[in-house]
Formats: sequence, C-alpha cells, structure tokens
Amino acid sequence: MSTKKHLSTITILVKDRKMHAGKVQEILTENGNLIRARMGVNVQHSCVEHCTGLISVAVEGTAKQINDLTKKIDNLYGIVAKSSIVTQ
Repeated sequence: MSTKKHLSTITILVKDRKMHAGKVQEILTENGNLIRARMGVNVQHSCVEHCTGLISVAVEGTAKQINDLTKKIDNLYGIVAKSSIVTQ
C-alpha cells in the first residue's frame, strides 16, 4: 500500500443544501486533517428553498484516503462528489 501523498480536488454538488449539507459537513469535519482549503458556492443567486450548492475542497492525502473520502460523500443521498488527483 502506497503512503505517497497527493494533492487533489474534490468537487461536491449538493442538490438541496438545506436537506443534505449537514451530513456533508459532518464527513468533511471528520476528515479535516486531509483538507487544505474549501470554497462553497451558491449556484442559484436568489434561491430560498431547494437550493443547489457547490463545494470545492483541496485535499492532501494518499490516493486511498482521497478515494475513500470521495466515495463516502458520493454515497450520500442527494450528493454527487468527484475527485481529481493532480499530482503523480
């Protein structure tokens, strides 16, 4: 098993922020040791209910850690998560 550290981004689409953001936040907090930066974007400018959100997270960890975190988030209902490892 490789212990080489990689830089990666994880992009997270939250289909209904009010309903689903709490669980995403919980998982990100549990894995805070991997997170280097985080940015959240409101996709709809004047949304009140059922708002879509986009979160971009820069992480550093082993490929397994990054893939496990992405999979854990992606498996949540109403969430889509994709990672892109940018270092070799």
